Amino acid sequence: MKSKCVIFAALAVFLVLVVYPGSGAVNTREIDTVRNKGVLDSPDMQIIDDFVSEAVRELVRTRDFTSIAQTRSVILARSSSKKSSAQAQYAEQFSESAHKYISSGFEQAGQFEPEDRKFKTTLNLLILVDGLQDVRLADLALGLIRDKNTVIRYWAVHSVTTPGFTKNLNSTIAANSQLARRIVEQLQGLLERSGPDMLALAAEFAAEVDISQGEDLLVQIADKRIKKYADWTVNYELFDGAVLRLLHKKISSGALDRAALARRFGQLYSYVIERYVKGRDFLNPTQKHQLTSVLIETEKSCISKLLGVPQTVIKRSVERDDYTRLLLEHSKLLGDATRAGLLPMKLNFDYGKNADGTARTAPLNLPEPPKK
Repeated sequence: MKSKCVIFAALAVFLVLVVYPGSGAVNTREIDTVRNKGVLDSPDMQIIDDFVSEAVRELVRTRDFTSIAQTRSVILARSSSKKSSAQAQYAEQFSESAHKYISSGFEQAGQFEPEDRKFKTTLNLLILVDGLQDVRLADLALGLIRDKNTVIRYWAVHSVTTPGFTKNLNSTIAANSQLARRIVEQLQGLLERSGPDMLALAAEFAAEVDISQGEDLLVQIADKRIKKYADWTVNYELFDGAVLRLLHKKISSGALDRAALARRFGQLYSYVIERYVKGRDFLNPTQKHQLTSVLIETEKSCISKLLGVPQTVIKRSVERDDYTRLLLEHSKLLGDATRAGLLPMKLNFDYGKNADGTARTAPLNLPEPPKK
């Protein structure tokens, strides 16, 4: 519940700052002329710089937070040229100016009083960085990724994990690979203090970024959830449907360590099934409903594709409250002490080693739920 409250708090603040468009005070006449030019010269570059300077200054200095969204919209709408021939020139200058003035804006916001004004200004600058999806602005977000305010941390993470940002990051430029590794390291440092909301952002990034460290991050997120299942402290089980989907995606798209990802997939799905069975008299209706969704959707979208044959036994077992049949299917798909399951055989993985050094064919058993 705490994690979901963070999401709602972040969205609530976001809505408060965007639903009242107001009238922006930034002059756009000259910048709009430059956006329509096919070739840019030095005066044009100065116009771009002046526009970004004025717009960010308006964003930072305003005390009318009901009109601040309009200023952000004005900046975002003019972040690129309308002419393909001038796109590279325009983007380079806009990016350089954005970094300079947004960085200065964060410094000014840090000195604001009262705390509420400091928070709102910092948040709006982060939302602007988020919208620009410029990898050259990543360091500005990374500087706030460990902020004491949960909403600021959330938007800092959001800024460097959006699909558009990740797409821009996945290029052949060596500096981008270095930046991607920095982001992964920062996200790894947040795992222990993050709920499902920020873990979801990190997991999506881990599955999409084109570096081996992305797989490591996804494995760590899966391990964190597996541990929480094991000690019966997991919350928001619906998130694990996304983790399983992302593991499946990496397994199916040429992962470097396919066996490690498949092992986590098998263990996490096993715990989801066992939690549903062993927790039937322990869990509340919301938890049961979320587990049901994960069980059925994962069977349909992941298990069926991995095995190459439509699978519906888990769905039918859940619909009929047939726990015995569900556990039999669990053993068939994932394995037990006597034999390897269909999934480990198909993907060529095991669950680690037994004491005698032989491969373990069964996932770890979920402990019984604590007494109420």
